[in-house]
Amino acid sequence: MVSMRLYVEGGGDSKTLKTACRKGFRSLVEKAGLTGRLPRIVAAGSRRNAYESFKTAHGHGDDNVMLLVDAEGPVTADGPWRHVKTRDGWDRPDGATDEQCHLMVEVMESWFLADREALEAFYGQGYRSNALPPSRIVEQIPKGDVLDGLAQATRNSTKGRYDKGSHSFRILENLDPAKVREASHHGDRFFSMLSSRSS
Repeated sequence: MVSMRLYVEGGGDSKTLKTACRKGFRSLVEKAGLTGRLPRIVAAGSRRNAYESFKTAHGHGDDNVMLLVDAEGPVTADGPWRHVKTRDGWDRPDGATDEQCHLMVEVMESWFLADREALEAFYGQGYRSNALPPSRIVEQIPKGDVLDGLAQATRNSTKGRYDKGSHSFRILENLDPAKVREASHHGDRFFSMLSSRSS
């Protein structure tokens, strides 16, 4: 029996970054305490590539696939497929269910703000947590404020200013999924659905 595949946005065109992306998401999923077999993480690169890869796999009759991409903005539509249709013009593939499409709201870095202790441990001396947006409900924080807050909080840290390429997946690897679930409705939905499909 083929294990489930999770197509995630991330990794760009670099083999090294795609490996780091898979490792980061795999660690996060493992720490969520899923039962049964873990999904195969597919670092698809761009957001569009993740969608196209999911669509191709689903079109070949594989319904044991899921998609995880940034929302890139507030989610106001009813359900993730409607969001990506409204924002990006992406059609839901025939037969695909709502349970197969998931969003990081507004961006993956939003999840970082759910576990501020992990950020502090990663960046060390010089990190300024008070520069981050104060809300603990991370889906209410606009993408620009998330990224600006990370840049300001980390600019004097031992690892330097936040860098998506060299920092993002290492941070992801160290997040507490319980904190992500508590701070993000869509994060909680993702882990719940992943658990139900992996058991």
